Amino acid sequence: MATGQTTFDGLANYVFLFTDPGFYSVLLVTLVFNLILNPVIVVIATALALLLSQRIPLVGLWRSLIFVPAAVPGAVVALIWSTALQPDGLVNAVLTSVGLPAQPFLTSSGQAAFSIGIMVTWGAIGYWMIFIIAGLGDIPESLYEASKLDGAGWWRRLFAITLPLLKRPMSFVLIACTVGSFLLFAPIQILTKGGPEGSTNLIMYDIYNRAYLLNDLGVGQAEVVVLLAILSIVVAIQFRLLKDDTK
Repeated sequence: MATGQTTFDGLANYVFLFTDPGFYSVLLVTLVFNLILNPVIVVIATALALLLSQRIPLVGLWRSLIFVPAAVPGAVVALIWSTALQPDGLVNAVLTSVGLPAQPFLTSSGQAAFSIGIMVTWGAIGYWMIFIIAGLGDIPESLYEASKLDGAGWWRRLFAITLPLLKRPMSFVLIACTVGSFLLFAPIQILTKGGPEGSTNLIMYDIYNRAYLLNDLGVGQAEVVVLLAILSIVVAIQFRLLKDDTK
């Protein structure tokens, strides 16, 4: 019979979570995904920002076209790529047209995370590129003029002036991108549901799976606390990087 009394069972949830091998697999997948994906996004966004900061024809149009995917909701992006990555989809049609074999993409444990990463990169680089372009605009033109008088070429100016003075915006983009990747959910839920074989079971989807599909709210809430702890460390690193940059 119902007594109206409740008992605190929170510690048991954490014990269960940290003795569950599946949870460590989720953490590993999430960390590896972030470790590879986020630097790639920052590098591509920075390269595009450097390119589109030059005097090239129709530069405003190119910036707009690259930014368009960032304006599309994540669920819509996932549906677009879901269609493109089907066995008979556009990507495999292009591969077979140039003599390459069709790929399983989202149905392969070895390619699913890579495919999700490409999709996330496509949707994110335009957004983060804008921050890098803003950072480039803050670099005094006089520094480049002085370096040209000293005979410095483009590459020398890049590594001696541009990249050091982009430390602040690039640090922000890297950490903010990492936070966004830790919270990635919609593409996983729509495209792979954590599979195949757990290869795309990132922590946000695992929280959803435990709390709402397995109806284990206690363990799901414990996992949320672990996620918040990880994000707190990431934010602390962000503030440290920004603080060092202003010294």
